[in-house]
Amino acid sequence: MNQESDVLLEVRDLKKHYVLSKRTVFGRREVLRAVDGISFSLRRGETLGLVGESGCGKTTTGKCIVRLIEPTSGQISLEGEDVVGASPDRIREIRKQMQIIFQDPYSSLNPRMTVGQIVGEPFAIHGICAGKERRQRVEALIDRVGLTRDSYTRFPHEFSGGQRQRVGIARALALNPKLVVCDEPVSALDVSIQAQVLNLMVQLQKESGLTYLFISHGLSAVKHISRRVGVMYLGKLVELGETEALFSSPLHPYTEALMSAIPRPDPDIVRERVLLEGDATDSNHPPSGCPFHARCRYRMAVCENEEPAWRDLGGGHFAACHLR
Repeated sequence: MNQESDVLLEVRDLKKHYVLSKRTVFGRREVLRAVDGISFSLRRGETLGLVGESGCGKTTTGKCIVRLIEPTSGQISLEGEDVVGASPDRIREIRKQMQIIFQDPYSSLNPRMTVGQIVGEPFAIHGICAGKERRQRVEALIDRVGLTRDSYTRFPHEFSGGQRQRVGIARALALNPKLVVCDEPVSALDVSIQAQVLNLMVQLQKESGLTYLFISHGLSAVKHISRRVGVMYLGKLVELGETEALFSSPLHPYTEALMSAIPRPDPDIVRERVLLEGDATDSNHPPSGCPFHARCRYRMAVCENEEPAWRDLGGGHFAACHLR
């Protein structure tokens, strides 16, 4: 299979801007640039991690890809088919191929529905199967994610957080999707339960050839599950590369600061802690030039006036920084 046909998802210059009710001194409405022109591709069977601080646009990116929210502009292609311009009827069909696992297992499941109804809902919506066949397929999914058969008739409040997230995973896998957007799927769970859910996701990927966009601010989880990692800041991608290369040799100052914050289990390993200056920049009023320059310890005059270009630095490693 050649490299082009191996690409499952292609995102080009994706933007999502929100027009706010607040007006500027000139009478124009302010614009929140939640996602501001990002591009990346995702190959079949791989996991791409997407990291960054809260409010950087990670979740908005994922929701735009599955069309839970409408992009302002840009291109999203799934197996070469346009997702942004697709009609509502076509989107209904495309959604069989891309699903999402939500962040909060406590609010993403309907408390008035049993697990059997929750996991079986995709079959009902798309009219795929009913009756005995639906129950058999739902029970098979429940088994697949490590829950017992009696879970079928139980309600979400009867489960722990980790078990609820397994229900969410089963629901996402019901229609055998090719792409699963995982929106912080383990951030609300205890550390030991996080490991169980991550291992389950890896196992399911090996069994079914799933492709994951794994959104998280937990760098250890991202390193464990991802083949490549993208770093976002103020709605923009600032670095993208293979996981090992990005974690061991970050090329962007913001990525460098993130990596320095990872706890080290060995006290003999000494690594400089990079402390960012100032506060996070307001997304309503992004700075001129490089969006990170106000907090960067390496900033130069050019950083304040000119936005750095997105450059291929070799080995599949990309970054947007005047230092590179």
